[in-house]
Amino acid sequence: MRKSLLLTAVLGALTMPSVSFAEDAAPAAAPASPHTFTYNLGLYSQYIFRGLTQTSQRPAIQGGADYSHSSGLYAGVWGSNISWLEDGGVYQNSSLELDLYGGYASTFGDTGVGYNVGLLQYIYPGDKVNPNFRNAETTEVYGSLSYKWLQAKVSVVASDGAFGLKNADGSFYAELNANYPIGETGFTVNAHVGRQDFSGKTEGAKNDLGSYTDYKLGLTKSWSNGVNVGGYYTDTNGRDSFYGDALFAGGGIADEQFTVFVQKTF
Repeated sequence: MRKSLLLTAVLGALTMPSVSFAEDAAPAAAPASPHTFTYNLGLYSQYIFRGLTQTSQRPAIQGGADYSHSSGLYAGVWGSNISWLEDGGVYQNSSLELDLYGGYASTFGDTGVGYNVGLLQYIYPGDKVNPNFRNAETTEVYGSLSYKWLQAKVSVVASDGAFGLKNADGSFYAELNANYPIGETGFTVNAHVGRQDFSGKTEGAKNDLGSYTDYKLGLTKSWSNGVNVGGYYTDTNGRDSFYGDALFAGGGIADEQFTVFVQKTF
């Protein structure tokens, strides 16, 4: 994400004619900036978040911007259209998810093991219409370890609610991700398993009724110009009583899905 010709000239001036040195010296290379900015924009056949469709199987436009410093500090913003809050009858005029995040990433010496810690805020603009539903805004702290193409990550809810559930602080999402490159082909096999665990109670009902495990298997093709094209299959064991057709217009959001996408990074 992210010397000195002047000293040579001064030393050279003490041992040879300065005019001759100036004529022969190569121009100095500009120092590398410690700041890196990247951007991404993608079109998806639907938005899948932790195995749940957020757009009722309708297309999603997603994009973000990231800043990183050579020290390891980073920050970013990302957004997507959504429909799940309106589909569930708990929000009106809600069609956007906006994520703000920041943290620190580095490696443990020369081990090749990377770590990443940070804070993420989910923002869902709109008008809440169900009084038993807490505001969907959620704050998570996260930490991950990675080695080559493997990553393990845990995200823990730091706010008092989680995605509309009340008294859900301490809820967590644990995941294991594998992104295995196939030689020099530009293809990468993507595999994932995650566990969403909700704690606390909402209006006397236990939030863990919404707990579930999700799975993902996909394939991505990448080019050197920053274009990525791929597809993936996802499924969960989420309860129909919590995520099913009777609660969400357009169908159960925890059902098995297949998603395709094209994305460009800048």
